[in-house]
Amino acid sequence: MQGHDLARYSADVNDSLRLLVTAAHPDDETLGFGGTLVRSARAGVETYLLTATRGQRGRYMGHPFGSADHPGPEALGAIREEELRAAARVLGIRNVTLLDYVDQHLDRADPAEATAAIVNEIRRVRPQVILTFPPDGAYGHPDHIAISQFTTAAVVAAADPAFGGAARGAPHTVSKLYYLAWDEATWALYEAAFKKLVATVDGVERRATPWPSWAVTTVIETGDAGTEVWQAVDCHASQTRAYEALRGLDADQRAALWRTQPFYRTFSLVNGGRARETDLFEGLR
Repeated sequence: MQGHDLARYSADVNDSLRLLVTAAHPDDETLGFGGTLVRSARAGVETYLLTATRGQRGRYMGHPFGSADHPGPEALGAIREEELRAAARVLGIRNVTLLDYVDQHLDRADPAEATAAIVNEIRRVRPQVILTFPPDGAYGHPDHIAISQFTTAAVVAAADPAFGGAARGAPHTVSKLYYLAWDEATWALYEAAFKKLVATVDGVERRATPWPSWAVTTVIETGDAGTEVWQAVDCHASQTRAYEALRGLDADQRAALWRTQPFYRTFSLVNGGRARETDLFEGLR
């Protein structure tokens, strides 16, 4: 690293630590990353959230999209945005950005446009660390796969001075990118509640595949953050039917859901090796 680059890098590290989570729907931030967000905020990390859709085509109080008891996409989108912002306050998230793509159609978004929108957020927030879904979307959900792909592309593009010009802000190099990496223990807890986690896409059933334990690079111990995570779950009241199964877990199982959170370190400019991390900001503190 050249001297002027090192000085610029050091100045950035000495600023506050910043974490950006990119997600597809309201409630992804809670169910996928909640414990880590709470722990990070408690530790003084500035936490930010980008959510690509308002979840407007989801169920409402258990009623499917298009049914007589469903309020419709516009109304549900407004409801879920309010729920998302309430959950974000509980989780200690500093700022929420919504991209307003159509729920369940994110994989049909224009890739250049979606990537550029995430680049804008990366260059605005200037995070050292980004968390997002894994390439398989955790259980094959097309929106989760899409946000993983768009985010990964945006991390590369955000560092390129030639991308977008001055209108898209100053280039920013992300130091570390992580994918959510639910292992067998985590999936066992979810399957104890839901029995079967699948997404049916184009007539093909996609089932969750746990990450092997040896592939997990990072495990975050979140302590008692589950208290806030469950409060954030309660904020997503329109989706309450979906969470009834989780509430059916016994107290120990419920506490274990967010006591530890596993991730895969997709890349890092500051550390590496086989030793398992316990800190997303290892190499940056």
